[in-house]
Amino acid sequence: MGPESRFTLKKFPQVYKWSYILFTLSETFPLLCFQVFLYLGFVTNMGEIKISPDYNWFRSTVPLKKIIVDDDDSKVWSLYDAGPRNIRCPLIFLPPVSGTADVFFQQILALSGWGYRVIALQYPVYWEIFEFCDGFRKLLDHLQLDKVHVFGASLGGFLAQKFAEYTHKSPRVQSLILCNAFSDTSIFNQTWTANSFWLMPAFMLKKIVLGNFASGPVDTEMADGIDFMVDRLESLGQSELASRLTLNCQNSYVEPHKIRDIPVTIMDVFDQSALSTEAKEEMYKLYPNARRAHLKTGGNFPYLCRSAEVNLYVQIHLLQFHGTRYAAIDPSMVSAEELEVQKANLQASSEQEQQQQQQQS
Repeated sequence: MGPESRFTLKKFPQVYKWSYILFTLSETFPLLCFQVFLYLGFVTNMGEIKISPDYNWFRSTVPLKKIIVDDDDSKVWSLYDAGPRNIRCPLIFLPPVSGTADVFFQQILALSGWGYRVIALQYPVYWEIFEFCDGFRKLLDHLQLDKVHVFGASLGGFLAQKFAEYTHKSPRVQSLILCNAFSDTSIFNQTWTANSFWLMPAFMLKKIVLGNFASGPVDTEMADGIDFMVDRLESLGQSELASRLTLNCQNSYVEPHKIRDIPVTIMDVFDQSALSTEAKEEMYKLYPNARRAHLKTGGNFPYLCRSAEVNLYVQIHLLQFHGTRYAAIDPSMVSAEELEVQKANLQASSEQEQQQQQQQS
């Protein structure tokens, strides 16, 4: 891109969608669109996250590793592994369709600093769910990890459930944190096109993904999160996007009876996200005993724009495993009393928000 790559659209991501589509069509439109949006006042400085001290610190201190576990050398897993290596049951993060491993950089920095071992993954091109599951199992074998906790966002959450289901006879998943996740791909009404994504050019695939981003005014933190995800989306190639959309939309659903004994936390938001209310209700029915972590706001990417709340909910989820062989934290770093205080504060804040909502209604 030309000069428009140095700027970003704030609070109006729906405008960004259309400009992005035009950007990909020819070499003439980018400058024209940029000038129009600059004139309208929609354009400000480039996304803050990518140039933030935290992100730069993350990139300079946590190395990106690449691992091949399949016979096909083109299938490369990329991962960030931070925290104490003596932990054998770490927390693993799986990104959404538009994301790369570094979208969880705020969780990696915070949780590893508190003594947790965390691994953020970016999986290679897989066209079938069982291929992903087999590759993920081989990766865990390579890393010498018997069981893991998995945080999955959107498609990452669906794949986490399918992997738990795939390995239910010899369990590899100790617990699940499902963020804006779903259990049945039919909710997207795209199963009939799933087999044609591999034919589509990259700009068309990106248009499909951008169609699920927030379409109204949002606060600054959420706008920054959207900007960062758009930047990450731009870094993905045609085959990566096509394969992810295929996994996201091909006819498949979770078989709950195979994973009902796994501790689950369902994390979702009360404001706009790509998931419908019906999809969220289906998740609650599927996991009636799951803990619920509700965020008042956060959109599709709460781990970017509401990282403090997400990190706290992750800690609360993992607290139940402290003192066991499945703890994701170094025992010397455990401070349960402090976490209980934070938990009480979060509950008090949540109750206050509910009271305010009831008064307003």
